[in-house]
Amino acid sequence: MSMLADEADLVDLGLRWAPGFSELGPAFFTELQPRPLPDPYWVGRSARLASELGLDPSWLHSDEGLAAFIGNSPIAGTRPLASVYSGHQFGVWAGQLGDGRAILLGETEGGLEIQFKGAGPTPYSRMGDGRAVLRSSIREFLCSEAMHGLGIPTTRALCVAGSDARVRREQLETAAVVTRVAPSFIRFGHFEHFAANQRDDELRALADYVIDRYYPGCRTTSRFNGNAYAALLEAVSERTAALLAQWQAVGFCHGVMNTDNMSILGLTIDYGPFQFLDGFDPRHICNHSDTGGRYAFNQQPNVAYWNLFCLAQALLSLIGDQEIAVAALESYKTVFPREFEGRMRAKLGLAEAADGDRALIEGVLKLLAQEKVDYTIFWRRLSRHVAGDNADLVRDLFIDRAGIDEWLRSYAERRVGATSEATASLMLASNPKFVLRNHLGQQAIEAAEQKDFSGVATLLSLLETPFDEHPGHDDYAGFPPDWASTIEISCSS
Repeated sequence: MSMLADEADLVDLGLRWAPGFSELGPAFFTELQPRPLPDPYWVGRSARLASELGLDPSWLHSDEGLAAFIGNSPIAGTRPLASVYSGHQFGVWAGQLGDGRAILLGETEGGLEIQFKGAGPTPYSRMGDGRAVLRSSIREFLCSEAMHGLGIPTTRALCVAGSDARVRREQLETAAVVTRVAPSFIRFGHFEHFAANQRDDELRALADYVIDRYYPGCRTTSRFNGNAYAALLEAVSERTAALLAQWQAVGFCHGVMNTDNMSILGLTIDYGPFQFLDGFDPRHICNHSDTGGRYAFNQQPNVAYWNLFCLAQALLSLIGDQEIAVAALESYKTVFPREFEGRMRAKLGLAEAADGDRALIEGVLKLLAQEKVDYTIFWRRLSRHVAGDNADLVRDLFIDRAGIDEWLRSYAERRVGATSEATASLMLASNPKFVLRNHLGQQAIEAAEQKDFSGVATLLSLLETPFDEHPGHDDYAGFPPDWASTIEISCSS
């Protein structure tokens, strides 16, 4: 422990801790303790993630564990800190940012960092209170685990604890702390910070740390004449491209793709005004604060490339050659379309690529967009149709029956020679029945505000295994109510 704490007050969770990020030194962070919150209570917890961490799940049901995971009792072996970074926000250089409401406890010997979000102000809070509100904490908790259930790289969430302490956003709300887990929370913005301040020693130390910990193959590659920093940029570009392909295929809108919200490991990070599409609208904007539509659904792949270009600029002094840096970015342009088409073929149950697949994919997306057909329901019904259900379940989603009938004929011709069982199996494993729709999250939040956390628990159980049928829970996979379109989620979320 770096801060003063009575040894008798320490909670020993049975986890073993390693130095990790703190090895980089004080130029990268400020050490500090979480700020206590009064009268905490459990809101949600993931027994699955607890087991993966090697944590006894009973800690997530005890008063001692509750005090630890809301930041009221120091955890033995941890060295809490908040890191500094910078970044571009909505395309504009924002200068120094940092963990304004996140406190990293440390890294476990298993290689996973554990972080509190909402545990009080830090030197990087920029006049903020360092707190998270209950609604945004529930959304992040559920969506982190939902994305993991979908097989999409993401930070995870172990638990949420709440308090009746008041926090002001657009209105007075109650506070909460969500415990996040990831191999690393390092962002593009960490590199931008040291590059912008011409601190080449720290920039190199950070890049070396990331390469040695997470991309060791960059040291031995023959790519770019053995330039490990260019190889790092290429590897991050490819991971980011694969991530964006998964977002687009599942219909996920992030909402705030600032460079400080981009993971160096290609993880989905920082769940704010996110949304899974209801009706398929490529131009959908899920962030009420995004008045210009910079982060609209169909803009996400291009924005990711723009952010990678910013990362390339930050690494340029290490790479040493602008042409090599540009070449390292080029793989994004090949990996993204390849990965996206692969994901879409899987949604269609097509195990192998063939001529005409791109036209088939573009054709159905055009039909979906014309009528804003519910994205998740369409793909699940199509899967069930291939598994043996009547095609009318698919056709009934469209006013343009002739259009969908023509496409279904082309799709059937493409599947000739493939067994329906194998095709349906691939589709049912690629097209989820359950996603975290905004209205489902809102209903769970409103119940939680009345101290009813059963909705959070039910959603978690469905979203952990979203491809399963879960008999008796079809309402959670149904069409959104009309009022769902009125839900507005902003950057304050």
